[in-house]
Amino acid sequence: MSIGAIIGGVPSLKKLQGASNDDWVDRLNHVWTVFLLALFAIVVSTGQFVGDPIHCWCPAEFTGAYVDYTKSYCWIKNTYFIPMDSAIPVEHVNRESEEITYYQWVPLILLFMAFMFKFPNILWRLFNGGSGINLDKIVDMAEKTQLGSPDDRDKTIDHISKYMDRWLETHREYHWNRLVRAKQMMAKICCFFCNKRAGTYLTAFYLFVKVVYAANVISQFFILNAFLSQDYNLYGFEVMEMLGNSNGEWKESKRFPRITLCDFKIRQMQNIQNWTVQCVLPINLFNEKIFIVIWFWLVFVATLSCINLVSWLYRVLFKRNRAGYIKKYLKINNELQTGFDKKLCQKFADEYLRDDGVFVIRVIAKNSTDLVATDLVDKLWKLYKGKRMKKNDEEPPAFDPSTLPVNEKEKEALYPK
Repeated sequence: MSIGAIIGGVPSLKKLQGASNDDWVDRLNHVWTVFLLALFAIVVSTGQFVGDPIHCWCPAEFTGAYVDYTKSYCWIKNTYFIPMDSAIPVEHVNRESEEITYYQWVPLILLFMAFMFKFPNILWRLFNGGSGINLDKIVDMAEKTQLGSPDDRDKTIDHISKYMDRWLETHREYHWNRLVRAKQMMAKICCFFCNKRAGTYLTAFYLFVKVVYAANVISQFFILNAFLSQDYNLYGFEVMEMLGNSNGEWKESKRFPRITLCDFKIRQMQNIQNWTVQCVLPINLFNEKIFIVIWFWLVFVATLSCINLVSWLYRVLFKRNRAGYIKKYLKINNELQTGFDKKLCQKFADEYLRDDGVFVIRVIAKNSTDLVATDLVDKLWKLYKGKRMKKNDEEPPAFDPSTLPVNEKEKEALYPK
């Protein structure tokens, strides 16, 4: 099979990415990290199942069958590492404490890590529809407006604005009681209170997913600590220290030794013979480099995920950021010309769009362009102002004291005795 056929069988990253209804840090977790871990799993699996993952130095009296048995047994049983300049412990308990237990399971642990990085995205895609809006479709339509003609682009944005307007008006509280007032108060005080009719469902759920992303990447260090049975948290610092002290010369790591020892027993009739053989683990040559790359990658992703989480918390927790974000787009189209317009913009953001409406606009801006977001906000603003004008026209005129009767005759005409 040619290399081109192999590459052609791999799905494109666009398909792996799925719907663009999140930001680039999320995709760094659930697309690029998953791809990297899956690639490493394939490399290690190839070394284990295609080549010889272990070679053992066997006594001269061992036949070919004995050698094959020794290799298979030592691969399955686990080997242990004792430096060449140290004596092999006599007590088997001391040998077992130095056993290396991870090398057979590296492909599985890498695939498990990949699933853990994909899991938050699965949660988001499964449950974001509970808000009542098809976020995937809206973002996809907004993204495609960049490729269409001006007329098609305007029609699409108009369609999105009317769809969002209907969604925003539909998911509101129309019955007021103590329970509803309590839910509204909780939604105003804490944006984490997931309430569709209060306009906080999408925002609260997305922040929860952000927390899961950050918690997952940090927990990976502790998972690898347990898996490798060593202090993996400091592995990257040790590598940098080693390279600094050896003037760039790469030295073998004690965490991933290539030469190990293996104990096994052979029963011949009533006699049990103990053997200790020296083995080479070529697969650790790959494991060592792979887990170094993973350590630095996890630090990089963890840093960005935590910064991104704090950034989103700042945007959501401070309500003034909501109105400020919308004003930015309205000012581009010169819609805020009077003080009344500026006050109305505050109500537009807080009472009409609310947290979820502003969140949808943020996601559209991050996955298309600010130009698309500007046009969308402009159309929603005009729809909002049109509704207010219509509502004001339908309301009865306010009480005017100047219309009261001014003399006794008018009083008698209006209020006969």
